[in-house]
Amino acid sequence: MAGIRIMAIVALLVTLFAPVTVLAKSVTILRDPDIEHAIGELARPMINAAGLSPARVKVFVVHDSALNAFVVDADHIFLHSGLILKMQDASELQAVIGHELAHIANGHLARRALNLRSAKGAAAMGLVLSAIAAASGAGEAAGGLALGIASSAGRVFLSHTRAEEASADQSGMRFMAQAGIDPQGMVEVLEIFRGQEVLSASRRDPYLLSHPLNRDRLRSVKAMAATLEDRTRARPEDDYWFARARGKLEAFIRAPQSVERRIARSDNSDLARMRRAIALHRRPKPDDAIAEIAALVAMKPNDPFYAELQGQILLESRRFDAAIGAYGRAARLAPKNALILAGYGRALLAVDTNSGNKQALDVLRRAYQRDPLSPRLLRDLGMAYARAGQPGMASLVTAERYALIGRLRDAATHAKRAQGLLGRGSAGWNRAEDILHAARQVAD
Repeated sequence: MAGIRIMAIVALLVTLFAPVTVLAKSVTILRDPDIEHAIGELARPMINAAGLSPARVKVFVVHDSALNAFVVDADHIFLHSGLILKMQDASELQAVIGHELAHIANGHLARRALNLRSAKGAAAMGLVLSAIAAASGAGEAAGGLALGIASSAGRVFLSHTRAEEASADQSGMRFMAQAGIDPQGMVEVLEIFRGQEVLSASRRDPYLLSHPLNRDRLRSVKAMAATLEDRTRARPEDDYWFARARGKLEAFIRAPQSVERRIARSDNSDLARMRRAIALHRRPKPDDAIAEIAALVAMKPNDPFYAELQGQILLESRRFDAAIGAYGRAARLAPKNALILAGYGRALLAVDTNSGNKQALDVLRRAYQRDPLSPRLLRDLGMAYARAGQPGMASLVTAERYALIGRLRDAATHAKRAQGLLGRGSAGWNRAEDILHAARQVAD
């Protein structure tokens, strides 16, 4: 789908690490410009409070029903979809984000670097770092993010000490209080996991395995929340963005009939219309979905993410001309959003006219500049180059796409073809050489 995008990454940066042979675990990451914006709005005040940059620290959603959240570097936080759907209000989700931000701000990742050198399969863990770092811009592709985590090395890498957990709790709650967010949300999150310590490891949610919880930790969090509660203020904007992110995620993941049952017939708010339109689209009832999303866009004509959703529904309903109009409006409202630009380019390619293909190439190249590691975008960009009579560039981006999804043998084939069509020493030729170098290292 175009709105929620499933990405697959196998790091092209394998050139930085020794070759490894380790059984990969497939993890899918959901990409949606609306959800990412909403979660970004929830995270931004705490990122600022942590002294970090909202332009660098990004939060992404892993498609997994288990409850978990983790960081692997200083720029990326990952939340499982199951965790988001389990949260009941904005402060709970912000507590999780604040806790993970604290691991970054407090330098806990430096200890992980030492663990990498001592853990079995450390080179594999380096590959993991590159792969997830690349996730900041990856788009849709079949399959999942090949993490390549050996179970023992993964536990060493992702786990925190109890001292780190206590430190992250305290710092995260301070970030919340500084932003006026109720720190009681941290208590409520830990209460969700209370009691799982007595379960066997196979039955615990993965969050407990990497974020150990005990009575002392919970007691300390409750005490600190009490001392900070007077700094809380009403934040209705947080409630809205939480409901929007959670509602859209639920509408795409859960059974559409179940989603519809949860929406009151009399509820014609923008969030209700959004969820209803997605449910109708997935059933599928295209005419009803198109009517519902049109009503939503009429309510919020300056919202680029609702226009993007309208473009997705129209495109997947094969209303190509209308989809181009919707995506074009979204792109005008959010001209720097790579996911929106990619959808616009995809819609332009769908009509397959000379003018549309030319415009698609321009739009997709702009999207590529902001999101160079999106397999879905690379597929569309390769098509646009081919239609423009540029087979060398078409082969190059096809090689990059295969590299990103882990098919390095196919990537090498297309990279060699690209080098034969592009001038030796050109930027494109050098990009193809990087792919060939990566493929050779893995083969060796």
